[in-house]
Amino acid sequence: MRKTKLVWLSIAATAALTACSGGSNSGSNTGTSPPPPQTTPDSGCSGFCANASSFLTEADVQKVIAQAVNEALAQGKPSVIAVVDRVGNVLGVYRMAGAPPTIRISDPRPVTGGLLNLDVPPELGAISKALTAVYFSSEGNAFTSRTAGQIAQEHFNQGDATAPAGPLFGVQISNLPCSDINQRFTGSGTGPGTHRSPLGLSPDPGGISLFKAGVPVGAVGVSGAKPVYTLDENAEVREKDLDEDIAVAGSFGLIAPADRRADQITAGGLTLQYANTEISELAKDPATAPPYSALTSASGSLIRVPGYAEAVVLRGTAFGQPESGIRQDTTEWPGLDAFVVVDAANNNRFPPRDGTDGSGALTANEVRTILGEGLKVAHRTRAQVRRPLGSPAGETVVISDTNGVVLGIARTRDALVDAIDVTTQKARTAAFFSGAYAASDIQSVAPTNFFSASYANGTVTLTTTSTSNPADYVTAFRSFIGSPTALGDGAIAYSLRAVGLLGQPLYPSGVPGAPNGPLSLPFTNWSPFKTGLELDLTYTQIALSIAYILNQEGYALNIDGAVIPAPTPANPVPLQDVRVGCTDIPRLAAGFTLFPGSVPIYRGDKLVGGIGASGDGSDQSDLVAFLALSNGAAALNTGLNQAPNAIRADTLAPLGARLLYVQCPQAPFIDTQAANACGGL
Repeated sequence: MRKTKLVWLSIAATAALTACSGGSNSGSNTGTSPPPPQTTPDSGCSGFCANASSFLTEADVQKVIAQAVNEALAQGKPSVIAVVDRVGNVLGVYRMAGAPPTIRISDPRPVTGGLLNLDVPPELGAISKALTAVYFSSEGNAFTSRTAGQIAQEHFNQGDATAPAGPLFGVQISNLPCSDINQRFTGSGTGPGTHRSPLGLSPDPGGISLFKAGVPVGAVGVSGAKPVYTLDENAEVREKDLDEDIAVAGSFGLIAPADRRADQITAGGLTLQYANTEISELAKDPATAPPYSALTSASGSLIRVPGYAEAVVLRGTAFGQPESGIRQDTTEWPGLDAFVVVDAANNNRFPPRDGTDGSGALTANEVRTILGEGLKVAHRTRAQVRRPLGSPAGETVVISDTNGVVLGIARTRDALVDAIDVTTQKARTAAFFSGAYAASDIQSVAPTNFFSASYANGTVTLTTTSTSNPADYVTAFRSFIGSPTALGDGAIAYSLRAVGLLGQPLYPSGVPGAPNGPLSLPFTNWSPFKTGLELDLTYTQIALSIAYILNQEGYALNIDGAVIPAPTPANPVPLQDVRVGCTDIPRLAAGFTLFPGSVPIYRGDKLVGGIGASGDGSDQSDLVAFLALSNGAAALNTGLNQAPNAIRADTLAPLGARLLYVQCPQAPFIDTQAANACGGL
């Protein structure tokens, strides 16, 4: 078994048990704005510091690049360095002279297939690492791509082969380049986010978040110093990572407040990982790095990354301002300190709307009410990933109908940025797997071909090495559950917590030698880069996105014998950029995910949609989604309800191990002493 440290999302569990409190499990709460966090002697902010001046300047970006280049030169490891802002605009990508043209996606274990063994340009790894670091950071926590890597593996506790999977298991297959939620580079300057990631969220060390005055304003990512794009499989051993060394150097002067760093956040008596290198351990003091203006063509140059950046340095956008694509709500949820996702014209991209699935569909008013209740619950919920202790959870709440149409998105002020895409995945996942259409939709998808890549004479040859048939997962699911019509009869309401357990390589989770869940692969054939159905449905579009970038960078492509020429003035785009829509299932346009935080929505016994929440601990997200629906349904009195008890997934016990539906914190709230918040609902 892999030795890992997958401790995640639990700041106050051991340090403040006596301070925990609970809350009512029914009715609409009257509180509006979030309560103030406990006063503690720390140096950071508590979610309210970001303002119109909270952004990376061009000079900041240049300084980060210059410091990173200085360290890479000192170590003799030319690399690619990317800087992004908080919503994923790529502000500059610098390729050092001598940096490798490609790096290989690799798992330390001998697993092949999926994304493994694909050779990709290192700039894709650098951008993905930077996006991951900043997307997982807030004013209350500073995480890195190393921290994120802890959640992508199969055990929660370091070196403990009996521990269950990480609470955010599967999150790496999100924020994909084909997502219908995340924005694309417009070709000139920055634009409203959030933006897509070329390789999804990264588990590979080398992405470090950047802070100004306690506010996350961006991140730096580095790839190419080591020849692989991988993960740290053994957190018990403090091994330095070359990409991470260079990224740490780049972050100098914009380092997160010390008490917000992941390695200062305890969980169950252990600490999370931040970076395995301190400034004092670098080969060169970044304070003495020559300025950006001293870099010459012999050092390297800015590069264009097709679909992500031009060869220029840009200033970042200010988070919370309309230019960032996330700004305060002014119309839908007055008094709730709500934030919404907007377009370049400052229009709410996802205002409450009616469902599209016929009779009994959710109405815009129902969506508005339930989302508002989700915000109220989030404001009262004690955060796990944030300092100071007693801070409210930062959550994004999304409602989808059964067709996968987003009916509304609402956020708290400082919610994590990755959640806009992943919470949409969550809402759609619950609605999808609970519907009578799931089996036929999956069975309709053509087999997925997995490629290996080779480079020669200006041509990239992509050759099919193996094939996966999505329909086989339906067969496995029905056998595992013991129902010949499972996923085709709508007979069971699947929460995302239940779906996630069925998508793990060990069932029951954390039992050594256990068989895999039916949506996963056996552990011997599983990797964070090869997860099962979750990746299989999205793999083709991820691979085509990589192929598009390679083609635009001047390579001809040979895809199983089909030749696509390199660009010419007469034919500048031989291969189009990847489409919008990651799967051939419209209900899962951004793909689906496997970590908790969503439940299906019913009107009586009819499925009408799903609600998801994300941005803090997985138990907190379960709580917000579950109580938002219960409280909203009680306030509306229009027939909406949780799934009837008799059909919930926790009525099933495959292999003698009962599935879970939701798992809410025992004492989650800041403002009351009540407990068992989800009991009886």
